[in-house]
Amino acid sequence: MKVMVIDIGGNSVKVLVTGETDPRKFPSGPKLTPRQMVSAVLKLTEDWECDAVSIGYPGRVRDGRPVSEPYNLGRGWVKFDYAAAFGRPVKMMNDAAMQALGSYKSGTMLFLGLGTGLGTAMVVEGTMVPMELGHLSYKQGTYEDYLGHKGLERLGIKKWRACFREVVTRFITALELDEVVIGGGNVNKLDKLPPSCRAGDNALAFRGGVLLWEEDGRQKTRARSKASSRSSRKDKQAVTAKKKAVSSRNTTSTNGKMPL
Repeated sequence: MKVMVIDIGGNSVKVLVTGETDPRKFPSGPKLTPRQMVSAVLKLTEDWECDAVSIGYPGRVRDGRPVSEPYNLGRGWVKFDYAAAFGRPVKMMNDAAMQALGSYKSGTMLFLGLGTGLGTAMVVEGTMVPMELGHLSYKQGTYEDYLGHKGLERLGIKKWRACFREVVTRFITALELDEVVIGGGNVNKLDKLPPSCRAGDNALAFRGGVLLWEEDGRQKTRARSKASSRSSRKDKQAVTAKKKAVSSRNTTSTNGKMPL
């Protein structure tokens, strides 16, 4: 299966398809609508073929659909029909969650995306836990107000770095994390990473988008395997029950009194 992965950010939309190595991108911004996004993606990738689409969405996603409008884009994303617009099956998840899925190795991992805003997602023993930690209260605003791009501009690089180290240390302790993966466009503005942290790679968002479909396939295979196993057990139980019934009748016939 060839999957086209779309990573939607506050500054740009990046696109890559299975089999290609160089992402293509175009500017996003506060006025970008879903229809404009689809139109631009189709034009940008008209020489690419794909069977399915994965979308990393900069906002809350539930059951494969956005449940809130993005903070840094235009409106109309919640009710838009993405599958109809692309003419292909579409899976959607939070953009930070998609990169977290592609970055995960083991244990309990928190992903922090330092970009226009603050993307967050956690993976616990292989299970994705989407989060919106960036919108929780912190000091005189939210974590995103301090660690997002506006916070960087307001605080300056030194205070922003110190704030980041403080927040990460707090998260590691509170969430009992094994590691923190830091991605996003502003990760290269950190002079050094705190203990238990590693720099992510934005390209791993594309890996996460492909894994969305591979995981779906594995789940279906496991479901078929379980169903087959249950059916096999039922067949064996039925055969065993018949054998017991036959054995019981034979015993009764042998031991019982015959009529004179």
